[in-house]
Formats: sequence, C-alpha cells, structure tokens
Amino acid sequence: MSIPVVHHTQPLPDCFDPTPARPVTLTARDLVALDNVAPHTHTFGQLTYAREGVIRLTAAGSSWIVPPSRAIWTAPGVVHEVTVLEPVRLRPVRIHAARSPFPGEECRVLEVSTLLRELILALEQLPQLEPSPRATLLSELMLDELALSPALPIRVPLPRDKRLQSLCERLLDEPGATHTLADWARQVGASERTLARLFERELGMSFTEWRQQVRLAHAAPLIARGMPLARVAEELGYTSQSAFSHMFRKTFGCSPSAFFAQR
Repeated sequence: MSIPVVHHTQPLPDCFDPTPARPVTLTARDLVALDNVAPHTHTFGQLTYAREGVIRLTAAGSSWIVPPSRAIWTAPGVVHEVTVLEPVRLRPVRIHAARSPFPGEECRVLEVSTLLRELILALEQLPQLEPSPRATLLSELMLDELALSPALPIRVPLPRDKRLQSLCERLLDEPGATHTLADWARQVGASERTLARLFERELGMSFTEWRQQVRLAHAAPLIARGMPLARVAEELGYTSQSAFSHMFRKTFGCSPSAFFAQR
C-alpha cells in the first residue's frame, strides 16, 4: 500500500500581518490535497475561509473539519496545524488582536453569511500592504458581521491516551467503519470497559457519540461537493439515508439540503 506524501508549507510572511492602522488583512492562497501547514501560532487572530475545498484544523486537543462556505476562527496565540483534505482556495483573514471579534481562545467553525462572503471577496481585490478608506470601511463592516456569525457544532475532541489515540486516528481516517467498541478493544490492546471509561474521562462523551461527531464533520464536505445523500449515508456507515438525515438535523437543526442552501 502506498503512503500518501504530505507536503509541508510555510505560514505567510510577516508583511501581511495586521496593524492598528490596518486591523484586517487578507491574502489568497491555493493549496493542494495533503498540503500541511505545520503547528504554528500568530500574534493576531485568523479567520480561515475557503472559497472551495476542505481543510482540517487541529488545535488545543481538538480537530475541526471545515467545509466550503464555512470558516474557522483561530484566536491570537493558539498553536494550530492545518491539513488540506481537498484542494482549497484559501482566503485567510488576519485580524489585529485588539480587534478580535470573539473572547477567549476557543476555535470555532462559523457560518459565512452572504454579506460576510462578499466582504471577503471585496477586500481581496484591494492592495493589502497599504491602508485605504475603502479597506477601512470594508474591514469595520466585516468585523461587525463576523461577531454575529453563529458557530457550528462540528468540533471533534482528541484524546491523550495512546490506546485511544490509535482508535480515534483510524476513525478519523475511516469514519464509515462499523466496528463496535469491543472490536476496537481487540485491535488496540485494551478492554472494552477501559476504552469506554477513557472516552468518558478524556473526551466527555461515549464512543457512539464521538463517532457520530466524526461522521457528521466528514458529512459536510461530502454534501457540499454534491454527493447524493444516500451515498453520503453509505460512505459514513449509516444504515439508511433517513437515519443519517435524522442525526444531521438533530445536530445542526436543519436538513442536509437546507444546511447548504445558501452558499
């Protein structure tokens, strides 16, 4: 079996960092599948938005899969790593720490409203290395709109225990696997009871609940690129399309089709 080659890329240079006079900057960056931005941190906050494609961001013991038409907020000072799951057209928006639209250090996947998307696209057209009245107006409106963006519950917490790490990493790579916890116990060298206790202690949820989060996180990009719901359900190990739709609605508060109706 061939091993995928991961290509390591570097963060953007400091000249694009925001300043008090220019609190919001934006750059265009297109990356291919398996590109990886190694763990790093910023003095500023960053909204990572992809016009196309899917990324996985890992930080603070959790992983987030970000589908098209959504974005992820990373607070200043938070160490994070980005892996490209599908070719992406990234539009990272850097925000000066003093103008952070969210309190605390929590990463969050956000709805990108039509207005916010158009503001990002408009800012992209402007020179980024010098302030301008138009850039100031767009930036202020963007910060106001960003603060109103609702967060989506697609965070996947990651464990510290080595046995649980092995199980979770394999499920992240193969979310449709239908192995029971007893099956996994035999594979990772721990009893079913021990694994169940570790899930509750380290991740705050049961094995079934954690696997559900992983599947729903993977479902969003599949739906976004137009995969039929019946096939999405099959790919992710659901017994039927209706079972998948029920869990999707329970988590996101709407049907899968409504979730991507406005892009």
